[in-house]
Amino acid sequence: MQLQQRRIGNSGLTSSALGLGCMGMSEFYGATDEAQSLATLEAALVAGVTLFDTADAYGFGHNEQLLGRFLAREAGSYARRVDNSPAYIRQACEASLARLGVDAIDLFYLHRLNLDTPLEESMGALAQLRQEGKIRAVGLCEVSAATLRRAVAICPVAAVQSEYSLWTREPEQGVLAACRDVGASFFAYSPLGRGFLTGAIADAASLDADDFRQFNPRFAADNLARNQAIVAQVRDMARAKGCTPAQLALAWLLAQGDDVIPIPGTKRIAYLHDNLGALAVRLDGAELAAMNAAFPLGMAAGARYTEEGMKGVDA
Repeated sequence: MQLQQRRIGNSGLTSSALGLGCMGMSEFYGATDEAQSLATLEAALVAGVTLFDTADAYGFGHNEQLLGRFLAREAGSYARRVDNSPAYIRQACEASLARLGVDAIDLFYLHRLNLDTPLEESMGALAQLRQEGKIRAVGLCEVSAATLRRAVAICPVAAVQSEYSLWTREPEQGVLAACRDVGASFFAYSPLGRGFLTGAIADAASLDADDFRQFNPRFAADNLARNQAIVAQVRDMARAKGCTPAQLALAWLLAQGDDVIPIPGTKRIAYLHDNLGALAVRLDGAELAAMNAAFPLGMAAGARYTEEGMKGVDA
């Protein structure tokens, strides 16, 4: 099946207009089930998804190994370590290639920033990998507009990935515009508010004890109660539109421009198909204006991450 396609910056690559975030198949969102995850990957491929978002940091390599097995078949503590050194970038790339079982990675991200390593050194290492054909395009994650502009002076950047959704609109404060200036696509992760915007999470008790969201400020009891008002608005607007809350939230992102590519993550086939249904939802100017007014920047209660989770976030 052929889904709507979107260009990935100026890299010459394209992807399906909606991708699949694979992180939750290995960690962060409760118990994992490899059989279920593989079935979901299969369903995504059959549905026409061509963008599978993974990283060496997800499950300490497990997520890449899982995706690698799938590709081969087809043809609570929370600590963050950020290493942008050229030696680690090369080591990580080689390890990812081996786990995925491929000769080249289409889009390879600098996952977070470590200011102890000069940006010029990190981008130089990525440029070298690109020149060697080990990666086809370079992406940056959670960077500011200023950092993006510095980076493209060293090596072309095809994509920027940051959290973006109806309750996280910070990219509109400059990063989106900078992406358009330099010809980079914008990949929106957690486009459903880590599942919250779907209305499926009534309280923290419904989450597994080791679920990452148990420690996320926006899911803390008081904040979660206040944020339910956001969910109620999404639910009401979705009902009026005749779609699900997830489809409405994704349709809003898709309407922000052809250079915006949401990557909702899921481990379940039913949710995958529900998300893909967003591609058929069309929002007119009045509907978009109403949503923009209903979900202004900063309306969510609580920070996006804990202090530890904010390590390397430059935005």
